[in-house]
Amino acid sequence: MAEVKYESKTSKSSAQAESIYAVLSDLSNIERVKHMIPQDKIKEMESERDFVRFKVDGLGQKICIRIVDREPMKTVKFGVEGAPVEANLWIQMKQIEEHDTRLRLTIKADLPMMFKMMLDKKIQEGLDQAADMLAQMPFDEWAKS
Repeated sequence: MAEVKYESKTSKSSAQAESIYAVLSDLSNIERVKHMIPQDKIKEMESERDFVRFKVDGLGQKICIRIVDREPMKTVKFGVEGAPVEANLWIQMKQIEEHDTRLRLTIKADLPMMFKMMLDKKIQEGLDQAADMLAQMPFDEWAKS
């Protein structure tokens, strides 16, 4: 096993850091993007403020993503439970000015060396895509509702 760390590129959101934090620090908000999750791969999803639990097709067990730390308007950290590998994810946000908040995602995981070699590039690409996707979400609108 090797401990690996991946950092996304920094993406730019037009939302306020306060709105981004309000939405991301409450995992019951996953309902807002549930339609974007492939229903054939992710099943039995349930969420509350501090966690989201779901079954991944082919794994046979439930995975839980739990918020382990919150730093208002700066960071939301997540732990992963029940996955084949130990992993943590955190989302950092920094408001530069009004309507300009920078986002970066980081994953730290213990991966078997074979997985690291096979998945290295795909994990990095996925993380960069996730950062871009987050930057496009209407956090200001969601935080008001």
